[in-house]
Amino acid sequence: MNTIITIGREFGSGGHLIGKRLAGKLQIPFYDKELLDRAAKESGLCKEIFENQDERPTNSFLYSLVMDSYSFGYSSNVMNDMPLNQKVFLAQFDTIKQLAEEGPCVIIGRCADYALEDRNDVLSVFVHADQDIRVRRISKIYDISANKARDRIRKNDKSRSSYYNYYTSKEWGSVSSYDLSIDSGKFGIDGSVDMILKAIETKESDEKGIITDILEQ
Repeated sequence: MNTIITIGREFGSGGHLIGKRLAGKLQIPFYDKELLDRAAKESGLCKEIFENQDERPTNSFLYSLVMDSYSFGYSSNVMNDMPLNQKVFLAQFDTIKQLAEEGPCVIIGRCADYALEDRNDVLSVFVHADQDIRVRRISKIYDISANKARDRIRKNDKSRSSYYNYYTSKEWGSVSSYDLSIDSGKFGIDGSVDMILKAIETKESDEKGIITDILEQ
């Protein structure tokens, strides 16, 4: 197995658990909050900063300037002048690329699919589910009322969507932004894992020339 799997997810869809079980079955590294630890250590910024900025949108008007600087190789002076949220994003961006260089792994969220979009060994997945199913899951996990669960889902989805849409050229949750979109409410956690495993198998077989190009059928 030589595929890197990135998983975007609606809040309460079970994307984290799906990714963790998938990594366990494949016996490859799993990165969610672990990515923040790695980025903090390698950037020299404290872990709490990454946790506070994690997948949260920014209103910084300096974004375009910063990303242009990043695209052409940024200097330490540019980094020093960046808003904190930009430093955090770029540190995570670099860490995601480094993790991919180390070999197959599962990476949750944080625009990983965008950071690795130039690689051919990546399978990008988005996990979603009906809101009622997510409300029940969040209510159970956090022991809160359905109304509070619904409010938490709304806020988290809005934050993730704004963050993703801001930093990438794609739309969060749109089927055109990912290789595979899975309804975990219909297929369950283990069923979703099995679907991703099958997709990996098909992708890697196709790369070996075993699967006929659909355009030729």
